[in-house]
Amino acid sequence: MSKVATKRRLADNEAKASLKSVRISTQKLGLVADSIRGLDVETALVQLTFSRKAIARDVKKLLESAIANAENNHDLDVDNLYVADVKVGKSLTMKRIRARARGRAFRIHKPFSNLSITVREREENE
Repeated sequence: MSKVATKRRLADNEAKASLKSVRISTQKLGLVADSIRGLDVETALVQLTFSRKAIARDVKKLLESAIANAENNHDLDVDNLYVADVKVGKSLTMKRIRARARGRAFRIHKPFSNLSITVREREENE
């Protein structure tokens, strides 16, 4: 007796990849995510390649992973893929202390973020 297979959460023409606990604030990551949302995957890869933001490298790697998932796991056509959804969320925050004048201490917050990219295959009539 084996486990009953769970129903797939994504549609048949979608694939997803996610990145957990990346060391950047959600605001900075959101700027890069907004720049590729809704674009074709080729255009999004070019956009990320020439972006001046340091986090664009990690986002590009994740987008390539989502494309590979679409091609290898779900048999989708890579030429018809576009970035359907990019979700950025908060993760944990490390709290550190920095010594200041007269024996005081200031708090430093080091935020982490989560990122999820969903690619979808374009229909022929779109």
